[in-house]
Amino acid sequence: MIMQKKAARPASILALFRMLRARHHCGLGLSVLVLTLLFISLLAGANFEAVPRVYVAGQVADSDVIADRDILVEDVQATKARRKQVQLLQPPVYDLSLEPFTAFQNRIVEIMRSLNNGIDYHVGVEGPLHRLVDELTPTVADEILPELAQPEAQTYLLKVLLPQIRDHMAEGLVGDIRSARVDRSGVIVRNLDTNTEILRPDVVNLPDVQSYLAEISAQIRQVSTLNPQSRRAINILLSATMPSSLTLNRESTQKRSSAVMSMVEPVYYQIQKGEIVLRKGERVSREQQIKLQTLYKSASDPMHWDIAAGAFLCSLVLSIGFFVAPSGKPGTPLRCKDMLLISLLLLLFSAGAKAVYVLGMRIDSHSFINTLAVGYPVAGAVGLVAMVFAARRYCTMALLISFFTMLMFQAQFSLFLLHFLGGMLATWLVTNAQNRQDVVWSIVPLTIGQSIIWFGATLLAQSAPGVMPTQLLAVFINSVLSLILLFAVSPVLEISFGYSTRFRLMELMSLEQPLMQELMVTVPGTYHHSLVVANMVEAGAKAIGANSLLCKVAALYHDVGKLSYPEYFIENQFGGPNKHDKLAPSMSALILLSHVKKGTELAERYKLGQDIADIISQHHGTRLIRFFYQKALNQGEKPRESDFSYVGPRPQTKEAAILMLADSVEASSRTLNDPTPARIKSHIDTIIKGIFSEGQLDESELTFKDLHFLSENFQRILTGIFHQRIAYPDAKINDAARSEGKPNGKNGAAPATHGATALTPTGQGKQCGDKPCNGDKPAAAQSPEVKALTSQPESAKQAGIPAIAEEKGQA
Repeated sequence: MIMQKKAARPASILALFRMLRARHHCGLGLSVLVLTLLFISLLAGANFEAVPRVYVAGQVADSDVIADRDILVEDVQATKARRKQVQLLQPPVYDLSLEPFTAFQNRIVEIMRSLNNGIDYHVGVEGPLHRLVDELTPTVADEILPELAQPEAQTYLLKVLLPQIRDHMAEGLVGDIRSARVDRSGVIVRNLDTNTEILRPDVVNLPDVQSYLAEISAQIRQVSTLNPQSRRAINILLSATMPSSLTLNRESTQKRSSAVMSMVEPVYYQIQKGEIVLRKGERVSREQQIKLQTLYKSASDPMHWDIAAGAFLCSLVLSIGFFVAPSGKPGTPLRCKDMLLISLLLLLFSAGAKAVYVLGMRIDSHSFINTLAVGYPVAGAVGLVAMVFAARRYCTMALLISFFTMLMFQAQFSLFLLHFLGGMLATWLVTNAQNRQDVVWSIVPLTIGQSIIWFGATLLAQSAPGVMPTQLLAVFINSVLSLILLFAVSPVLEISFGYSTRFRLMELMSLEQPLMQELMVTVPGTYHHSLVVANMVEAGAKAIGANSLLCKVAALYHDVGKLSYPEYFIENQFGGPNKHDKLAPSMSALILLSHVKKGTELAERYKLGQDIADIISQHHGTRLIRFFYQKALNQGEKPRESDFSYVGPRPQTKEAAILMLADSVEASSRTLNDPTPARIKSHIDTIIKGIFSEGQLDESELTFKDLHFLSENFQRILTGIFHQRIAYPDAKINDAARSEGKPNGKNGAAPATHGATALTPTGQGKQCGDKPCNGDKPAAAQSPEVKALTSQPESAKQAGIPAIAEEKGQA
């Protein structure tokens, strides 16, 4: 069983690039394509717009100012005010600790001890008592210290007040409540002893030292054991020595305020594209001034580098579709002129879109720009590419042109969708047109289809209803301009780049073509063979999705090289002498091989196009002319296979491979005896398997599934050609039978073997009678060369398929 050779898929990105470089002609054309994408990307990011005038708050505008893009404008002052407000609402952090109370308690105890020990505070060394005298002044000290030395005062101070003070300081005692009440929403108390935090939202209930001293003074007045002088002495002592247990932590407070401020979102003004920022005669407000300054800054920037970089990267990724199929395998090779054409079309239509946009901005408003964007004829550009390239490449071209058009017009995604789908509709109409009249009438479905697409895109963009009538008119203008482009630019492509567009291919099918007329008159047998092959390749190409028009035209001209030596090809001998009988095998092979080269030269002379010339040179691949090679061996020669093989190359495209298969199948099918559908199918499968096993299809894109569809369609066409007919009776025999009153043959029918018209391998009717239909000699008397040439066509001999006549011992 023959197994198909699977193309190895690239294992990495580097392997993919190496494969593409080896398969495609990535030279000057690729460099031009990359540079073109870079230039168009820079053009998309370039700013050619007029710089708007900036008004100061309080001025009266003398013209309307309209935003040309979507912009977020930050109000710096409003952002600062909001952050300041948040900062004020952030509660301060206070550290709570009992260490100040411990120090306060030790100081009171030392003062009491010093008084009890009778230390003279007027003289002596420094101590707690001397420091207190310095804080109170000597006059006050002389007044209160004797009272503090009294046992009742000391007992009340140490036994009653100090425990109470400790409890209050443990809850939190601030030095000055005014610092905690200024625009604050509470305080955060962080206990350093237990390492915990608590939020006190009501700062009114937060005690401070002064208020607590007032409470102590009121409490002391209720104590009966103390005289007024002792009460006053205790109040003075506590006022001079009592500390606070809550201390403001400025560093932690600032850090938390900064963290909260950083989380505050800036204040933005949203400006949408097309929005009227300022109307004529309106007094400018501060907010409008900020918007105008932002628009001015954006418009004064000569290059938007982020747009340019993004456009270049995206275009490079999209351009991979020119080289790689969706399966990951490289497609048919791109020539240098293909890349130059792609680069030229991208440059012209992208630069044209930018020019239309800039001109529209100088003339009218933003709504007019949207109308121009809708009317830009992207569909015509995509249709031009569809006339030259296959589906994958014109789809990639549609993506790129629609993408750059959207960027040039600074439009939304809906414009990209409109142009891409419109381009796909245009390609479908162009590829299905059979003549130029069909292209002209395609304006009706193109306009209707683009109108439907435009309506859907308008709904997505949520456009204003007022712009719909003008944009609908722009859709019609788009269709008209697209058709004008097709008719105007397609001849330029044919002349400048040598492409065979669909229009050119349809012209080549005309019987008025000089080369076609010469083919019909000079080599009618070859012409008849080409017609049958053309029908076969057209049906096969449509079945597998290849270019059926290119296949059909190439089939009509694939054997034009036989015009040089028509009498050396069996289909043009019409039963005459075979000139190969007098030639050496090498000379015969040279003549047969030359028809490919002659055909390529005629294709160039008559300007059939490079695509057709390539197919002519590839339709025999590198196959061996086995008959003359074997004849040389039989004559004792030592021939080289290269001298009896076509120079090729092997078929590089589906179209060339289809033509090779159809040519071999049709030529060899003429040798079939009693061509029933079953025999035709078996014969076609044998031919296709033979060509496949020779490796002739390895460089084409045909799959096993494609070969199956081709076999079915070839069988259908050939079955229709070799259909059965009733054998009409010979006139003389019928007259004799009627005169004798006897029926002619069985059941009154004339025998099919007497006087019937036999179909020769060239399709010419010949009266055989009782003699063999092999010329003037019986089959056994003919030379092997003549028998082979008359029993099977050249392409069948190359395939190595024995003629049906060999089964009867005639070969």
